[in-house]
Amino acid sequence: MHHRVWRFLIVAATVVTTSLAAAADDAPQLQEEVWALPLPKPTIAYVVRPVGNGPFPLAIMNHGVSLDPVQRGFFPLCEFRDAAKWFARRGYMVVAPSGPGYGAAAYDAPEAGLFSVFFSNIGNCSNPNFQDAGLAAAQLNLWIIDYTARLKRIVPDNVIVIGQSAGGWGSIALSSLNPAPVKAIITFAAGRGGRVGGKPNSNCAPDKLVEATAALGRTSRVPMLWLYIENDTFFGPELSKRMYAAFTGAGGNAEYHLFPPHGSEGHSFIGAADAVPIWSPLVSAFLDKHK
Repeated sequence: MHHRVWRFLIVAATVVTTSLAAAADDAPQLQEEVWALPLPKPTIAYVVRPVGNGPFPLAIMNHGVSLDPVQRGFFPLCEFRDAAKWFARRGYMVVAPSGPGYGAAAYDAPEAGLFSVFFSNIGNCSNPNFQDAGLAAAQLNLWIIDYTARLKRIVPDNVIVIGQSAGGWGSIALSSLNPAPVKAIITFAAGRGGRVGGKPNSNCAPDKLVEATAALGRTSRVPMLWLYIENDTFFGPELSKRMYAAFTGAGGNAEYHLFPPHGSEGHSFIGAADAVPIWSPLVSAFLDKHK
């Protein structure tokens, strides 16, 4: 489709709400939008940014996954709006893509020959392919960086990436590619294969996950901040510390921080409004260090 037509679709798909940031008197006004991204795999994204034309530094926020196509069909457009707005108040244009295979794109009707595209399938749990699933998710980020740079809406060499759960795992995979525009990566509760059969603290193949983490660490040099929570029943402290040791032992550049328990399930830490004051000082210091 012609580039100008796609620009029109973005404008037509935009839902604009302008709100004053309550934090500080000089905090920027924010504009929230919905974009249709004409990527090789067309994607809908929640976008929040300071009011104005920019260009702005870019922050990409990657959500987690559900292996159930029905649940993917009802997945929220943005899992972590309060967190996204916090990054926007720091001056970032935040793009939170709804991954391929989510929302309306999650529709599967095999009897009619209709199958959705799902980027993050790890395959059989007895022999999961964690690494390639992460790299597939990372590809979406590379497309977004390229597209927003071509629109001249972003500062092309000033990009950060934030990911939660499987989105955090995709962000770790992205770090192994060392894309030049990406200055820093922050992950919340990153991993894959958590809660097999819905059971807490039951990982699909923890040893293989640790091995895959080491494989990604061998080439990763992007500064990273890994945030985990003690009462995360997907990726608990023992497993996350093993992953971190494997990653940094292989050469990866990461800082690790374990927060005390939060709520009834720490895995959703980033999505909780009351968690923002808890993690934001650490994230602020990290971003200030890697400007």
